[in-house]
Amino acid sequence: MSKKNEKATLTSATIEEQTAAFLKAGGTVEQVGKGKSGQTFPTGSRQISLKK
Repeated sequence: MSKKNEKATLTSATIEEQTAAFLKAGGTVEQVGKGKSGQTFPTGSRQISLKK
């Protein structure tokens, strides 16, 4: 196994452990519909102009 794959496996394991701890502590997960970000924009969308 290459280092890159090993690192990804360790990251996934860490995320699983953190998620389990979060849920055990009473946290909840909200499923967001397909195509939605779950973010709200109270001041409207922000546009970035890349022209000089």
